[in-house]
Amino acid sequence: MTTVLAIDQGTSGTKAVVVDGEGKILGLAERTVRPSYLPGGGVEQNPQELLNSVLEAGRAAVVQSNALIDIVTLANQGETVLAWDPATGKPLSNMIVWQDRRADGICSELAEHGEQVARRTGLVLDPYFSAPKQAWIRRNITREGVVTTSDTWLIHQLTGEFVTDVSTASRSLVTDLDTTDWDPELLALFGLEGERLPRILKSDEIAGATSAFGGVMAVGGLIVDQQAALLAEGCLRPGEAKCTFGTGAFLLANTGTSAARSSAGLTASVAWNVQDKASYCFDGQIYTAASAVRWLQQLGFINEASELDTVSATSSEGVLSVPALAGLAAPWWRPDAKATFSGMTLSTGREHMVLAVLEGIAAQVAEVGDLIATDIGSPLQRLSVDGGLTQSKVLMQSVANLMQMEIAVYPSQHATPLGAAALARVAAEPTRSLENAVIPWQPSTVYEPKWSADQAADFRSHWRAAAESAH
Repeated sequence: MTTVLAIDQGTSGTKAVVVDGEGKILGLAERTVRPSYLPGGGVEQNPQELLNSVLEAGRAAVVQSNALIDIVTLANQGETVLAWDPATGKPLSNMIVWQDRRADGICSELAEHGEQVARRTGLVLDPYFSAPKQAWIRRNITREGVVTTSDTWLIHQLTGEFVTDVSTASRSLVTDLDTTDWDPELLALFGLEGERLPRILKSDEIAGATSAFGGVMAVGGLIVDQQAALLAEGCLRPGEAKCTFGTGAFLLANTGTSAARSSAGLTASVAWNVQDKASYCFDGQIYTAASAVRWLQQLGFINEASELDTVSATSSEGVLSVPALAGLAAPWWRPDAKATFSGMTLSTGREHMVLAVLEGIAAQVAEVGDLIATDIGSPLQRLSVDGGLTQSKVLMQSVANLMQMEIAVYPSQHATPLGAAALARVAAEPTRSLENAVIPWQPSTVYEPKWSADQAADFRSHWRAAAESAH
């Protein structure tokens, strides 16, 4: 049975998990990474800090496991980019994080090409994706070296290879969704023609080998973090969906093996490509979830995220929040949107504002869920959820209330690395099916709606009006 070191390199930290072939966690280590939030919508990370977190967490998990590792896999942030020297591996810029909005002007310049970009890539022309940020680096920081997503740099540091994976490439705005290859015309559109591009690997390919964690280990089964969680939660059939509540919240639904495009303002990407067969997904993004909770901490409304449920009021008393602290994604696609509170009176306290933020996060998830239902032609039957904020009963109940459906909480806080581990098993054992590689699970908690359908519709109508006026 294959033993995997699965590394989940995220926005606010890196988690390393050693997991055996039956899904048992043998070792676990985490290291914090602190993004810098800059004026003008900038969000950056220190590349060396990021690399150190990967190495330290991985080594600690391996030591704790006392196991012989067969293969290492990496789940990455997806749209975070940097410039670096391929000869030395030295960074030439900070990491420009997926939340960074400074490439909005580049997208505005290309607005007339938005339909063409959407048709070819399945994505919306928005600075959230990697190509606009890569173009921004070229215009504003350096023309030297290569400019790639974070996974390419990290894998190069580990193996010396120059690769990315198909799910990450599909988040770039310069990859054809049908062929899953780089698109020369789109590269030229962003001023990225002539750039050295990493080789795109399928999800079950071996990328290379590394000795960074003690002994030589294969590296493979690479994937974007959100697609990894989709896989871990067993969303293998069209219409099955999950939402991860991390720094942002990300709702993804499997759409099968056809590269469908959204008609409702969502994005379409490669979920994974295994045994030469690509599976696709629709997804909608809520840019601020845990980052909105950290904002509440900074204001002194709560001391820790664990206090959300004890501080939160039982009713918001009419207070509404649109927590657009980093703009709004689907279906608004408004990077200029600002967070708002409305309905406050002299009796409004921190407890009402905390609940309003949680309900505002839940309302955005519900909006995305409706859009996915429109695109796939049938309502979602159940939503699987994972991530740190699933520990908030108030937030999860709000999601169930507003979506009017069952919310099933994944029983582990490690969905992303466990999903990546499933791909690594398939990469290490080519005859193993993906279904067999995913560890079966039962929800730790199930939330049922407590609001009536009319109550949910009324709240969402008022909240949607507030979202439309957020600027």
